[in-house]
Amino acid sequence: MFGGLLVDASDFAFGRAAAATVGVPNGDIEPRGHEPAVVVSRFGIAGSVSIISWFGVVSRFVRLEKLVDKPANEGCGHNCYVDRLINKSSGEPVGQLIYSENSHRIRAVLSSLGTHMVHSVVRLVQVRIPTGTLEDVTSRLDAAGVDYVVTEETSSREFSAVVTFPLPTNAVESMLAELREAGIDENAYTVVVAAETVISRRFDELTEEYKRTDQSENQIAREELQTNAENMVSGPGIYLTMTLISSVVATAGLLLDSAATVVGSMVIAPLIGPAMAASVGTVVDDHELFVRGIKLQVSGIVVAVGSAALFAATLRFGNLVPPGLDPLAIGEIRERLAPNILVLAIALGSGVAGIISLMTGVSVALVGVMIAVALIPPAAAMGIGIAYGIPSLTIGAGVFVLVNVLSINLAALTVLWYAGYRPKAWFRISDVRSAVVKRIVVLTVVILLLSSFLGAITYDAHISSLEEETVETAVGEVVDEADPEQLRVDEMTVSRTDDIVFSEVDEVVVTLSVSPDELPPQLAEPIHEAIVEELGYDVTVELRYQEVQRVN
Repeated sequence: MFGGLLVDASDFAFGRAAAATVGVPNGDIEPRGHEPAVVVSRFGIAGSVSIISWFGVVSRFVRLEKLVDKPANEGCGHNCYVDRLINKSSGEPVGQLIYSENSHRIRAVLSSLGTHMVHSVVRLVQVRIPTGTLEDVTSRLDAAGVDYVVTEETSSREFSAVVTFPLPTNAVESMLAELREAGIDENAYTVVVAAETVISRRFDELTEEYKRTDQSENQIAREELQTNAENMVSGPGIYLTMTLISSVVATAGLLLDSAATVVGSMVIAPLIGPAMAASVGTVVDDHELFVRGIKLQVSGIVVAVGSAALFAATLRFGNLVPPGLDPLAIGEIRERLAPNILVLAIALGSGVAGIISLMTGVSVALVGVMIAVALIPPAAAMGIGIAYGIPSLTIGAGVFVLVNVLSINLAALTVLWYAGYRPKAWFRISDVRSAVVKRIVVLTVVILLLSSFLGAITYDAHISSLEEETVETAVGEVVDEADPEQLRVDEMTVSRTDDIVFSEVDEVVVTLSVSPDELPPQLAEPIHEAIVEELGYDVTVELRYQEVQRVN
């Protein structure tokens, strides 16, 4: 029908009342603005999606002709309607507005307006303007090259209008700062929502201008960051309940040696919120948010460890697991017994990923799972160590948890400050900078101290591997010298002391296969001497023989 650009946005339910929502069916609205633009947003008014901003800016150039029915066979279904867009200057048709009650979709086709689509991360801002400040506000928006719509405000004498305008995401904070200078304080009602698409030449220019700033294109405003952080910190009841459930599931998964169950426990863990909230509270000078984040982190870890210990003790003393179960013989638990220095990479990566996802306004669900990987399984392992009275597991997993918690907070705090977030009050910047530096220093020092423990564990693991190879070599040489054709090492087990770090070989059990027709040689003493000579300290050696018949 008309050439041009098609914009298709889901979840729009207008029906025939769309024209009334715009305000004037014949398109007599004359808003303030600069360029033709289309803003498509899921911003709801009275339970439906508003197209005031959509039509408000475009209507400076076009008007709506009366509604006409569109036949169902033209692809719009039943009860479909069309508003024809007429150029006010030339009187010629330039496009159409199509909407349907049944399909719940809206389409706009624009041809001669000369617009083009900007696929961008966009925010739609609506501000109530106090009486007497409208001119100052609009002049600042004009100076910044921002398109806007002014709507009369009649619900209060304190406010004269509502101004609506789209902005690139990274422009919101600076523009809100401009408006605060014009008298728009917290008593005014400011709403920032995510818009789906903006179509405008000027908006494209505005986006390119803000791309040249130091801020990332997708970086959200301080106010939005603070709100998102507050929303991530759920009520203590829900948070602790979900943490308890996650820890119990993780404990069951560890005892079952089931990696799938352990992963499932991470999905439901709500631990990302408090860690991000504490860092955001520090940087934006929100002491209440900071304290809330710290309290929830501490209480969450206590609940996770306590519930794991209680659940594991119930299983143990209630005879719900095999008697004599050795947790250290389970692979999933043994992994948390002696964490090495590589856990720092996991924790720091989790913190960086978490805060970047929060800063850019994208989903943090998957990042939350990553943070739970660093916290829930080791907390559950620590609880198992408490229930079974294994100090090495309790201490090793406990250090694992502590290092991860501190590293996540350090990474988030550092990235936030580096990204340029600061408190709203300029005179508080110096104090906040001092607080941020102190907390970064404290976190770094504590992490380095704990990392020395992790480094010792890593070194011990390396020495253990070398010593086991040494033992295997010593045993093999003794057997080869005795009778390599009649003797064969079938199995060898090297047990170490229970020390968390600097452990030593405690016992070596060697199983040899021999022919039933010959007496086995007495090799226990030679093997013991060879091992002690190589290791430099005494160990216990147990030699076992098993008869093997061979038929060629």
